[in-house]
Amino acid sequence: MATKTKSPARSKGSSKTKSTKTAKHVYYFGDGKADGGGNMKPLLGGKGANLAEMTRIGLPVPPGFTITTEVCTYFSENKRSYPRGLEEAVEAALAKVEKSVGKKLGDKKRPLLVSVRSGARDSMPGMMDTILNLGMNDTVVEIVAKKTSNPRFAWDSYRRFLQMYGDVVMGVQKRAGEDHEPFEATIEHLKDERYGNHNFEDTKLTIEDFKELIARFKKLVKERAGRSFPADPWDQLKGAVGAVFGSWMNDRAIVYRRKYNIPAEWGTAVNVQAMVFGNTGDNSGSGVAFTRDPATGEKVFYGEFLINAQGEDVVAGVRTPEPVSELKKQLPKAFGELEIVRKKLESHFK
Repeated sequence: MATKTKSPARSKGSSKTKSTKTAKHVYYFGDGKADGGGNMKPLLGGKGANLAEMTRIGLPVPPGFTITTEVCTYFSENKRSYPRGLEEAVEAALAKVEKSVGKKLGDKKRPLLVSVRSGARDSMPGMMDTILNLGMNDTVVEIVAKKTSNPRFAWDSYRRFLQMYGDVVMGVQKRAGEDHEPFEATIEHLKDERYGNHNFEDTKLTIEDFKELIARFKKLVKERAGRSFPADPWDQLKGAVGAVFGSWMNDRAIVYRRKYNIPAEWGTAVNVQAMVFGNTGDNSGSGVAFTRDPATGEKVFYGEFLINAQGEDVVAGVRTPEPVSELKKQLPKAFGELEIVRKKLESHFK
């Protein structure tokens, strides 16, 4: 992933893709209102359009905003630069998110953490990149630990962010001849040193383990990327957005598009959204669910989840997930809320 992207406000390059000052490049969703809708997949991508639509019908969608696929096309055709006015539009949308949740990115009292995800108009699972817990740094992690009275959650979220951002944005990835991803290798080495077992469960790691991992991750980033991990949340956000747009042209995505005849000019959108956390303890979790069996169409609640995990754990195979039917036994209140969401989606999209 490239790490040097020009600031949107300073972009002066000419473009093959026409862009005017009045063009809308950022669409907000939250608090039951959305700038976009489900019929705008070419512009907002599948994820962005559906987030907007679900917000409109009253589902509990965390607030956020979508940067359009047109910006991705501009970015690709103009040496990784952005249309004029984009940075101001992102700042305005982020301010709405901050107002909605009562937190601010980088704030010393109530810091906001966000996710940054890709979202093409057609699903491309595993082809592009996701970054969670953006906004974390050495100061914010201490604030989150104190505010939540849950330091393990705070330090776990920080090490996850360092790993994702270091990989996706700073390019700290497996080199030729290496058998394992460098961050995963670092985790396994620590587990071997401290527990004599590199398969030791992540959920059993301690706060001190996470602090040591964070120190080692920072050292790894410095060695591999040649620069320190960015502490400023706004710099983190700009880097993440550029990396997601850049992922549209990575080798995996190009091969996938060729296989499924997806035009390169479609581009991907970027979705920035307030974080909700599944790794706060045994009363939380993350998962993937469908209102019906996606293979047969049978009208049965279908999916899988993990307790005390973030979403990437479910799709990455770090732990073995359980079927969503088991959630009714473990977290019955959450299961009941999901059933309400499921019925509303079935009714709206039938």
